[in-house]
Amino acid sequence: MLFGRIVGTVVCTEKVPSWRGQRLLLVDTTDPAGRSTGARPFAAIDLVSAAPGQRVFVVRGREAAVALANPENPADAAIVGLIDDVLEAAPAAGAGAR
Repeated sequence: MLFGRIVGTVVCTEKVPSWRGQRLLLVDTTDPAGRSTGARPFAAIDLVSAAPGQRVFVVRGREAAVALANPENPADAAIVGLIDDVLEAAPAAGAGAR
């Protein structure tokens, strides 16, 4: 599972039948604070109507394929959530001290 930001759209004149009607977007991987990790952007199936610049939650591998109606498809990445905010818990008092 990854955090990301939508940085573009992938236009295809032909897609496999299980992807028809689905949008492909270009995703830049980010850290939880929204800063780019510098990794290469990748294409992902958009299942939540993400918009350019929006922060998203992405699954990769088999989880991406089973997120579609037909789990027998070649999807490698799927956008499954829109991120509003990420709140990291503060470390518990004394955590890590020995």
